[in-house]
Amino acid sequence: MSKSRIFAALLGAVSVTATAVQAEELTIERLLGSPGLSGPTVQGLKLSPDGKRVTFLRGKEENQSQLDLWEFNVSTGNATLLVDSDTLLGGETEQLSEEEKARRERNRSLTGKSGILSYFWSDASDTLLFPLGGDVYVLPLGGTLKRLTKTPAYETDIKFSPKGNYVSFIRDRELFVVDVDTGAEKQLTTGSSDTVANGMAEFIAQEELGRYTGYWWSPDETKVAYEQFDESDVIVKDRYEVQPDGGVVTLKQRYPEAGSANVTVRLGVAELASGESHWLPLGDDKDIYLGRVNWTADSSKVVFQRLNREQTRLDMVAAAPKGSSQTLLSETSDIWVNLHNNLNFMADGRFLWTSEKTGYRHIYLHGADGKQIRPLTSGDWVVDEIQKVDTAAGLVYFTGYKDSPIEQHLYAVSLQGGKIDRISREAGWHDVAVGDGIFVDKFSSPEQPPQVLVKSLEDGTTKAAVLANHLDENHPFTPYNDGSVVTEFGTLEADDGSALYYRIYRPATLEPGKKYPAIMAPYGGPHGQRVRREWKLDFNSYLARNGYVVMVLDNRGMWNRGLRFEGQIKNAMGTVEVADQVSGVNFLKGRDYIDGDRVGIWGWSYGGYMTLMSLFKAPDVFKAGVSVAPVTDWRLYDTGYTERYLGHPDAPGDVYNKSSVFPYVENFTGDLLLIHGMADDNVFFDNSVKLMSVLQNSNKPFELMTYPGKKHGIRGGVQVHLYNTAFDFFERKLK
Repeated sequence: MSKSRIFAALLGAVSVTATAVQAEELTIERLLGSPGLSGPTVQGLKLSPDGKRVTFLRGKEENQSQLDLWEFNVSTGNATLLVDSDTLLGGETEQLSEEEKARRERNRSLTGKSGILSYFWSDASDTLLFPLGGDVYVLPLGGTLKRLTKTPAYETDIKFSPKGNYVSFIRDRELFVVDVDTGAEKQLTTGSSDTVANGMAEFIAQEELGRYTGYWWSPDETKVAYEQFDESDVIVKDRYEVQPDGGVVTLKQRYPEAGSANVTVRLGVAELASGESHWLPLGDDKDIYLGRVNWTADSSKVVFQRLNREQTRLDMVAAAPKGSSQTLLSETSDIWVNLHNNLNFMADGRFLWTSEKTGYRHIYLHGADGKQIRPLTSGDWVVDEIQKVDTAAGLVYFTGYKDSPIEQHLYAVSLQGGKIDRISREAGWHDVAVGDGIFVDKFSSPEQPPQVLVKSLEDGTTKAAVLANHLDENHPFTPYNDGSVVTEFGTLEADDGSALYYRIYRPATLEPGKKYPAIMAPYGGPHGQRVRREWKLDFNSYLARNGYVVMVLDNRGMWNRGLRFEGQIKNAMGTVEVADQVSGVNFLKGRDYIDGDRVGIWGWSYGGYMTLMSLFKAPDVFKAGVSVAPVTDWRLYDTGYTERYLGHPDAPGDVYNKSSVFPYVENFTGDLLLIHGMADDNVFFDNSVKLMSVLQNSNKPFELMTYPGKKHGIRGGVQVHLYNTAFDFFERKLK
């Protein structure tokens, strides 16, 4: 059987029988270009509300970035194609609006993808909604596909109303609804302009606050809360995109650099019947972030989270659309307040909420008046996300890290608190969707490629396999997991005694007496945990396959270790992170097969910044580094992220200067490969241009690779070129 047919079989069935595939050299092209190397994968996993179907998005055999909608029937065990994106597009290429391109760049899971990227179930589990090509489609199960919009404008952020009677979307910066049965369309907001938008999330909300929508349905479908933002005071930057044809596009982009003005926001409620809007009081302080917005279960109140500019105080406010408001609770921190999505209202008005007030994120039950009733979890470990509240059984299902910071599991706890039961069984990383009596488990471990199983909530046993990957002679990814690379997990001690988790990739067979070059591969920044007990077949394993020892070390400042561990970078970026990476190098040097004089480092984004800071602050440790899309001066980065960690640039002290790379450039004596996309709208190309100039004026040699037309992720076929360039650099500098 050919490889293409094996891939097709793997992508289209629960199990597969095929002839063995002959091993071949693992190249960067093979690593990046084929889904077979790690086995097939799916995304967008959802359970229908009735729990009978599992739906997911899957790439086409010939184009993995173009996604179709599939379903897996739990009772029959069959997977079938529900909607083919090619059929809908009529063979044409999807054309995206500039706003949709920007939205997909902000939401990393959508970047570089096409076809069907999102979809929604009706509460009755009888209809599916999805957007494609800027229009809206609904599919009654067993019925005929219905197109609700066909306009030149691009509809974005498309949603079902809670009961499935309406579809809502944003068009031309205004909020619209469509009656599913009649097709009648209604515009709910007015007043948008080049600087004013209704129902949309602003740049900072999308890029830094993890909020990608700007409107919220009431559960009874009678009202819609919506954000209005005005960005007229936000700095307009000239951003120059150098395109592959050599042309230069000058874009005017409103980009709130650290210390500059943010958007101003208002929160309105539109009534569906009358079309009237009412504005809710957000408080006297106008320089805030609108963190999250929810409704109470009875649709009587909008509950919004107001975060101050310094991100050290969060107020949760319940407001009646035409009445009074009250603050339900407040969170304060001398470090910062992390936003999350763990607010769950119950029918009686009580709600569940997670807080880091003990230093670790845990679940608390609150009364309708906001007062805490009891904690449900506690301890020196972190809750991730509340997955489901079963009030009938009195249970809360959640994911978290009770057993290990590098393993994610599904747990259950009573609404009364007490004993916590672990439901997921296998050691590793579990992403789940929880239904009635079952959960869908997307699981992987260092030994197990990603698989998707339907399991029992009662005891965690498997009921059905949506996607079963196996490492054996019948599967095409086996030749690349042939035992030539081994992975090792462990901890080492930081300067302050903190335990730092690491993952080491190294050749399985070490030649006696041979000294191997080492490469550190950090991300290093907040919320950027990289050491997980999950399947990884990536550039780091490729380096190990070719004679390098690679260490991924999660330094202080990282996620899922508690707020104090994370908060050590407050007002001090580029300090403890570099010290911990040096500790990692010293740890490796304790092994007789490591050549301590040939140590490199590479990273992307914050990891690119880490590469520069390590080369410049520890030149006696790091000989060579590859820095991709780095921040070099935090004054050039945005308000929401930068001020959370470094404060306002005008605050007393020299925090921003000390946290930039430039005070340390004169120390640099090694080798650097600097890489950046020339259309990056997140970490602007300005960052690298400024570094180039300083290095040149300091007579510091370096190598440079730029990618015309590419944004922060530098996605597409040129990634093969990028990784080959990085690999060649290390081959020349460390071997």
